[in-house]
Amino acid sequence: MGRRVCVGAIAGARGLNGDVWVKSFTAAPEDVAAYGPVSDAAGVRRFTLNVVGHGAGGVIARIDGIADRTAAEAVKGTELFVDRAALPAPAEDEFYFADLIGLTAERADEEDETARPIGRVDAVHDFGAGAVLEVALAQGGVAMVPFTRDAVPAVDLAGGRLMIAPLPGLLAPAVDGESGDA
Repeated sequence: MGRRVCVGAIAGARGLNGDVWVKSFTAAPEDVAAYGPVSDAAGVRRFTLNVVGHGAGGVIARIDGIADRTAAEAVKGTELFVDRAALPAPAEDEFYFADLIGLTAERADEEDETARPIGRVDAVHDFGAGAVLEVALAQGGVAMVPFTRDAVPAVDLAGGRLMIAPLPGLLAPAVDGESGDA
């Protein structure tokens, strides 16, 4: 099995007939069921989802083999994964967050145009105002880098790296839970 991507999580039971609320992490919430069967984090349990309704930030789904509320409650909290290869190719200049995690972050030196490794992308967050890369810096600490063209002018998935622009204050590491320069 290749790399797996979390596309959603079972948030709870809905009704008495085994339906579940699924929090979707896909662009269109119903796509949580569009890529074939999903599996749990361990890859042990497989689920076939059938979307039967929509809710805020997710969908109501029926899972094959789950027929009552007790069974639905038993799977609450289960994260749902698909193989990365099952997802469609992203459009040009678009990326799956999962593909960015693990990339080497490099800083371009404007004077001699050489790239210098500065850390690694550990996570990608989206709190509603746009994606933010969490970069573990080689010298210690963490930098939160907005995933914009100005801050990240180049992404080379095949090469396993991305370029971070030397913007003032951008690479100041977070200290004691603070987020670098304000």
